[in-house]
Amino acid sequence: MTAKSLQNAFIKLRHNKLFELFVVAVIIVSALVIGAKTYNMSPEVVGALRWLDATITFIFLAEIIIRFVADEDKKRFFTKGWNIFDTLIVIVSLIPIEDSEMALIGRLIRIFRVLRMISIVPELRLLLNSLLKALPQLGYVVLLMFIIFYIYAAVGASFFAAINPELWGDISIAMLTLFRVMTFEDWTDVMYETMAVYSFSWIYYLTFIFLTTFAFLNMVIGIVVSVLEDENARQKEELDQAAGKATIEDLSAQISELKGMLTEMQQQKDQHKH
Repeated sequence: MTAKSLQNAFIKLRHNKLFELFVVAVIIVSALVIGAKTYNMSPEVVGALRWLDATITFIFLAEIIIRFVADEDKKRFFTKGWNIFDTLIVIVSLIPIEDSEMALIGRLIRIFRVLRMISIVPELRLLLNSLLKALPQLGYVVLLMFIIFYIYAAVGASFFAAINPELWGDISIAMLTLFRVMTFEDWTDVMYETMAVYSFSWIYYLTFIFLTTFAFLNMVIGIVVSVLEDENARQKEELDQAAGKATIEDLSAQISELKGMLTEMQQQKDQHKH
């Protein structure tokens, strides 16, 4: 088998849906093995889990080799972040550090193998890429939210510190209390406590909840959805361009083949004439 035919076979295997599902299933089993190791088990079960963990590691190694061989531009294979991440995780998993001082690091690395699900499933990669691209815009939303938090915490510490110093003693504690209010964790208890002294303090809580929980949450969702739509449109455009390029290449190849046939037929006619 030539290198080209081997590469073509690996390309077909890499894009095979069953192969993708198999790798996803192995990642899920790997996650279950990590969870099982947190329980107290008999030495026999621990030994079986070690063998299973070693098998999973070698399957991951084979999967990365297949992806590397199938890649048409191997020089750029390790310029992609997820390829570097997957390779490092597998290489570290191959190092026998289970019974050494580095055992804790080894277990930690194996936990991160679950993240390989993102590199395998394209839809998860799309979601993560969209979230990362939305971070600059989300940063301004977070900054504005912090300003609102700070203002409300300063007001709360000024008015409610005497009522309950544990919740409103200073501005940092007040911000933690407001985070509790924003997440609806027994926030009514906090509100009723201050309403016993300031009957209109409910306005303070309701305006804060409206600004943070409803307004800012909708802003965050809107930004992420907008970026996700842009990413979907960009990927669709790339696929359309790739499909158009492939069609043009196929037509060029067919035209070249027809030209060759016509040239050969013309040569045969010329030979018959002579």
